[in-house]
Amino acid sequence: MRFSDPIKIAYKNLTAAKFRSFLTILGIIIGIASVVIIMAVGTSAQELILNQVRSVGSNLVGVLPGASEEKGPPASAFGVTLTTLEYDDLKAILKKQNAPNVVSGSAYVSGNKTVQYVDKSKSVSFTGTTPSYPDVENVKVATGRFFSEEDNNNLSRVAVLGSSIAADFFGSNIDPVGKHLKIGDQNFEVIGVLESRGSAAFSNQDSAIFIPLLTAQKILLGIDYVNFLRLKIDSDNNIDRAVADISATLREQHHIKRAANDDFSVRDQRAGLEAISNITGVIKYFLTAIAGIALLVGGVGIMNTMLISVNQRIREIGLRKALGAKHRTILFQFLSESVVITLVGGIAGIIAGSLVAFLAAVIIQKLGYAWPFIVTPSSILLATLISVLVGIFFGIYPARRASRLNISEALRYE
Repeated sequence: MRFSDPIKIAYKNLTAAKFRSFLTILGIIIGIASVVIIMAVGTSAQELILNQVRSVGSNLVGVLPGASEEKGPPASAFGVTLTTLEYDDLKAILKKQNAPNVVSGSAYVSGNKTVQYVDKSKSVSFTGTTPSYPDVENVKVATGRFFSEEDNNNLSRVAVLGSSIAADFFGSNIDPVGKHLKIGDQNFEVIGVLESRGSAAFSNQDSAIFIPLLTAQKILLGIDYVNFLRLKIDSDNNIDRAVADISATLREQHHIKRAANDDFSVRDQRAGLEAISNITGVIKYFLTAIAGIALLVGGVGIMNTMLISVNQRIREIGLRKALGAKHRTILFQFLSESVVITLVGGIAGIIAGSLVAFLAAVIIQKLGYAWPFIVTPSSILLATLISVLVGIFFGIYPARRASRLNISEALRYE
């Protein structure tokens, strides 16, 4: 018997019971499509998040308050308020003798206040930062200007608006520069509007209001600490040296003698990208495993179908054995039928899953997110391999049962 003969017989037997075969294949289609969709969406989400981090810049180093494990984030990354970083820490780092490879840096605090203009009012997040913000974040001012060091030192009540918040309050016909907003219970003069930037580093910069750091600390928040620092390094090649210099400077500032007692965490983009990639990768494969449960249901359906097929073809099996069919030939015959079912369902599931992932990407992109459509060759190969393995695993018992039938009992079977 040629290798292709069992496959032809399998196709003939499956088409003889079209509806039953379709229902069995449908279970595999749903399972494989679920795996492909989860992997595609997970990979796309992972890439979107990584692009958000990359958009901030590859030569940036972040400093967060609080100690952390070597690869884990500090508690402040999860919303816990820590007060171990101050504006003076940034000033010390920016001294050339302390960290010669740091070319610029910004300190940040944030809050949320009700903002009013004439009869318009809404709750808006604001960011208190230093005048070097545009340089560090690579942001450009569309109209007006950004606040100066003098504005910061004088606790000036001035504000720079993101493009979206400017449009919300002033529309497209009014120039916001020179107008006054009420942030909380304080009046602020709008001195500039930033160019549209979209989302970066997990926040929508276009819908934020930026005010001088000291103004935010002393007037709106009543604090003397900062939430985090972001530092710009002169070259990617000097990041490791810069991290060491920053850490040494902060230990001197905080009177810390041993690294084990650090009350801050210094992280460069590479570490952040690696951590995010690992976390999102684990989540993606965990969700894929959950989606794979649907394949178990499909596999049980295959086993049930093949057992029915064995019972219906006992006389055929006996006749083939009587004509000289070997044990392995019968085994391969029924395994072939099982694999054909899962392979057809797998291919259809890959196509269906890819189509759903593509439509999801189109819809999300229309909502304004830079959502990539990614179906990797590895996910297609994995789905195909899973299809074959499911067919073999759930088809092995019916196939073994068929191959072990006694010839005389099979021929007498009614």
